[in-house]
Amino acid sequence: MLFEVLALAGGLIAPLAFSPFDWPYLALVSLALLFISWLAATPAQAAARGYLFGLGQFGFGVSWVYLSMHDFGGASVAEASLLTLLFVLFLALYPAVAGWLAVRLSPARLGRSRVSVYAAVWVLMEWFRGWFLSGFPWLQFGSSQTDTPLGNGIAPVAGVFGVGLAVAVLAALAILLIDRRHWRRRGALVGMASIFVVGAWSERVDWTQAAGEPFKVALLQGNIAQDQKWVPAFQRATLENYIAQTREHWDARLVIWPETAVPAFFHQVKDTWLKELKAEAATHGTDLLIGMPVLNPESGQYYNALVGLSRGDMYFKRHLVPFGEFLPLRPVLGFVLEWLQIPLADFSRGAEDQPLLTAAGHPLVASVCYEDIFGHESRAGLPEATYLVNVTNDAWFGTSIAPYQHVQMARMRALESGRYLLRATNTGVTAVIGPNGTIVAQAPLFERTAVSAEIQPRQGATPYVHYGDWPVVSLLLVFLLAIQGLRRIP
Repeated sequence: MLFEVLALAGGLIAPLAFSPFDWPYLALVSLALLFISWLAATPAQAAARGYLFGLGQFGFGVSWVYLSMHDFGGASVAEASLLTLLFVLFLALYPAVAGWLAVRLSPARLGRSRVSVYAAVWVLMEWFRGWFLSGFPWLQFGSSQTDTPLGNGIAPVAGVFGVGLAVAVLAALAILLIDRRHWRRRGALVGMASIFVVGAWSERVDWTQAAGEPFKVALLQGNIAQDQKWVPAFQRATLENYIAQTREHWDARLVIWPETAVPAFFHQVKDTWLKELKAEAATHGTDLLIGMPVLNPESGQYYNALVGLSRGDMYFKRHLVPFGEFLPLRPVLGFVLEWLQIPLADFSRGAEDQPLLTAAGHPLVASVCYEDIFGHESRAGLPEATYLVNVTNDAWFGTSIAPYQHVQMARMRALESGRYLLRATNTGVTAVIGPNGTIVAQAPLFERTAVSAEIQPRQGATPYVHYGDWPVVSLLLVFLLAIQGLRRIP
């Protein structure tokens, strides 16, 4: 029973390592408790303890799903509670499978050194969770380290999974500190110190360089209530709100509106509201990037888009939110759209090979909504792009911990790419994020405001931009194969 309590406690501790709590080194404690619970366990016991860990991690860390379903999705208390519970129960399967595999693949002859296998399996399972069934990389342990040498130094080299591997290895080494053999304790101390030294050294390397002159940006936060956003009676007030905010920032080279800031299709407003605004922006030398839905009148398909008003170029969101923007298994689950009553909940997916948008004279990587939580997708368009832009509508999260978790993952994308990331949201957290992952300027939640800052476009490529996640994933797979070879040695 003690080990079950340790596993559950480790899961409950895990979200505290992330924003808004920001106690990053609790990630090591969390994983260490889980790994201890797996020592001397059977595969079935490790799976059960992993499941308890997952219940704590996701039951606490993604509890905001209830608010999204109930407060904004139209579900009743009972329906929202049931859907949230089912979501948590599903996510907890990942650490459960990790526990089963970790113990199953660990030769007994390794003794406590088996924790190295646990670390490898844990990171591979996080990687798997990041793409399986569309992917849900929320609460990946690497993302918790945006303010430590581990994140700042390792992310540009090996991405979020490289950082997560460093966390998992540190947790495993911490367990070896209580080993009775002096050489193993000394080795663990040296290993832990080495990881921090490598991270601190790499943090000082500037992987990208300035590309052209800095320019001023303004990110608008309209603070439009989610229950008013798609009501036709509020359409005029919403447009007037954003246009008025834009006119306050004609001194900026680039002004960005958040996701679906315009509660109408592009073709419905391009020759009215937006035509005059486009002409006015041209006289001031200001480019506009505006989030809005775009309808293809020929096919009837519509897209969640970021429109470059000045040039007329568009980016269509590629990674849609299941049940929020598209419905998996429509013949079976078609009733869900009517149940949740989410406006425009049947978007089409944008093409993978879309040309880069250009604004303020520079190409950029665009992402919409939670696309910025996928590191491998944010590499598309790099190193050609000189900065990143994300527009989102985190009003769905209400006053929960989710907006802070989301912006922390965006910070990881800036670190991985070595570029500024401009993040315009409807209700927050709107922020300018520097190439080192720090927040240069930030707006408070649920206020009508704008964030202004000067950014430096960047060129060049970090190692992560060049190689992505595959070096870490391949290394871990080779390591596990080598460990399995030990089973054949008499």
